[in-house]
Amino acid sequence: MVFRLGIFVVLIAALAAVVVFGYSILDQGHRAQRATVAPPPTEQILVAAAPLSGGALIQPNNISTSTVLVAKVPADAIQDTPQNRTSITGAMVKSSLAQGAVITNASIIRPGDHGFLAAVLSPGMRAVTVAVDNVTGADGLIWPGDRVDVLLTQNISGAPESKSIAAEVVLSNVRVIATGTELIKSPGNNGNNNNQSASTVTLEVTQEQAARCLVAVNLGKLSLIVHSAQSLQAKVSTAPPPPVWAGQVSPALSATQPTEQPVTTVKVISAGTSGEFKF
Repeated sequence: MVFRLGIFVVLIAALAAVVVFGYSILDQGHRAQRATVAPPPTEQILVAAAPLSGGALIQPNNISTSTVLVAKVPADAIQDTPQNRTSITGAMVKSSLAQGAVITNASIIRPGDHGFLAAVLSPGMRAVTVAVDNVTGADGLIWPGDRVDVLLTQNISGAPESKSIAAEVVLSNVRVIATGTELIKSPGNNGNNNNQSASTVTLEVTQEQAARCLVAVNLGKLSLIVHSAQSLQAKVSTAPPPPVWAGQVSPALSATQPTEQPVTTVKVISAGTSGEFKF
């Protein structure tokens, strides 16, 4: 009886050992399987970094990125690449986008697209294009959607020296709606910063302002003065400040110049003789 009980105990122990060994092998297999399963693929897409109202022009700081499973990428979403960021900068938002909302090709109109100017212009407004360079265009710091003043600097031929150069604001608080074909300064291909400066800036103006701007182009050099981001309300009828003349900037130019040169007389005495020299 005792012998049979001993055999039974041995068999139970052996069975338990087999079960434990089998579970260990199975668990190791599951671990190996889990280790070899690759994570699901994801994609970086462009989203709104802040709420954007309909009609707003997208600036670089309005663009952010989101990581989404490839299987759940919304239709018509825009992949986050330097080229795509450049292509949507200055684009107009068709309807409001909440913060974090996916920016799709269908939700924007890019500069150069058919109907862009007609869509972006406010009722009754016009678009006028002026030439700029790195200096007059704030060296690439002006973007579509910014508000600027247009400053005219000109040489006044035949005027007194104190009024030989004048600077005046010809347009005040106007909106930039496009810069060149894209923007004043944009990242180059493949993410390199080989920036190219645009040669033109397109402004949203009234009909009278357009005429003033085109006359100013033929008078002298135009420069753009950027407004603070906190002063976004358009004031197209604001009277410009008075001109600034050369003599106001440089007191030396406005100083009275003597009409006759003063004469200095020096008396020289040498070896008992004397003489006078005038300078």
